Amino acid sequence: MQTIRFSSNEPWQKQFAGTVRQRVNEYFKEKGISTKGNLTLYGQTAAMLLLYITPFIWLLTMHPNALTGLLLVIVMGVGMAGIGMCVMHDAVHGSYSEKEWVNKLMGASMYLLGSNVFNWKIQHNVMHHAYTNIEGYDEDIAVSSLIRLSQFAPLKKVHRYQYIDAFFFYGMLTLFKLTRDFTQLAKYNRDGVTRKFHINPTVEYTKMVVIKLIYLFVFIGLPLLVTSFAWWQVLIGFLVMHWTAGCILSTIFQMAHVVEGAQQFEPDKDGIIHTEWAVNEVLTTSDFARNNGLLNWYAGGLNFQIEHHLFPNICHVHYRRIAPIVEKTVKEFGIFYNLKPTFSAALASHVARLKELGQSDVV
Repeated sequence: MQTIRFSSNEPWQKQFAGTVRQRVNEYFKEKGISTKGNLTLYGQTAAMLLLYITPFIWLLTMHPNALTGLLLVIVMGVGMAGIGMCVMHDAVHGSYSEKEWVNKLMGASMYLLGSNVFNWKIQHNVMHHAYTNIEGYDEDIAVSSLIRLSQFAPLKKVHRYQYIDAFFFYGMLTLFKLTRDFTQLAKYNRDGVTRKFHINPTVEYTKMVVIKLIYLFVFIGLPLLVTSFAWWQVLIGFLVMHWTAGCILSTIFQMAHVVEGAQQFEPDKDGIIHTEWAVNEVLTTSDFARNNGLLNWYAGGLNFQIEHHLFPNICHVHYRRIAPIVEKTVKEFGIFYNLKPTFSAALASHVARLKELGQSDVV
C-alpha cells in the first residue's frame, strides 16, 4: 500500500490545528476537569451492560414464549450496539480513563460483540482516523462490494437501489466480523502491521479462536442446553440480536461520513492529500442531532464526530460542551462545519448520498 501524507501550502491550515487544540485544552484547564470519563460514562456503561446481559439471563432462567424471546433478543441487540458505542469505543481510544488497565478492561467489552480488539484498533483507530474518507485506506467506506460508499469505488448495477437495501447489509456488520476477523488479521499480518505493533500473529489467532468459541458457546450453546427453544429458534434469535446491533452501529457510523457535504479524497500520484490532517477531518465528517439528549446518551457521542475526529483522546461525555468551541473555530477559519440539525435530517442526507453514489459516478 502506498504511503500517503497530508500537506498544504496554505499556512492557515496549520494554524487551524494549533488554534482549535489550544482553545479546547484551555476549556479543560479553566474548568479543572479531566478529559477522560466521569460518572455519566460509568452510568452509561452500567446501563448498556444491563441492556445486554439482563434479557439474556431472563431468556435462560424464565422460560419465556417465542414472542417474548424475540423481543428480548432485540433488546440485547440494542444493548450490544450501546456497548460498542458507549464503552468499547472510548476505551480502545484510551479516552475512557486515565488508567490504562481500565481502558484495557473496558476495551475488552469488544469480545461481548464477538469481535477482536486488535483488529478494531487497526481498522478504526489507525486506518479510519488517520485516513478518513480516503479511498483505499479508510476501511469503513469499503465495507462490502454490494454497497458503494466511496465516489472513487467502481459503480456497479447492484448499487442502483443501495439507498434501500444498504440497511439490510448494515445489519450484517457484527455477524461478518465473527468470521472476517480471521481474514482481516491475515491481511494485517501480510502487510506487516502485526510486526509493527509487536503482535505475535500465532498468539493473536489462538486468542481469537478461543474467545469466539467461548462466545458462541455462551450465546448459542447455553440457550440450547438450558431452554426449551428449538435449535432453529435459538439460531434465529442469535441472528436477530446481531442484525439489530449491526444495523444501529453501521447506520450511526455512516451518518457521520457518508452524507451530503462530507467530502471524500484520494491521494495524488505522489501519495499526497493536499490538506492538513485536521482540516481533512473536518471536511470529511459531520455532526448531527446535537440537541437530542437521548441520542447523545445512547450513541456515545458518535453524533459529535467532528469533535471526536479532532480529539479522539477526549471522552465523548465532553463533546457537547466543546462542540461550540470547535464550531466557532472552524467557521473562523472559513471551513465548512457540516451539521445536520436532527437525526431524521442526517438519515435523509445519508439516504440521499447513498442514492447518489449508487446511481452516478459523482466526484
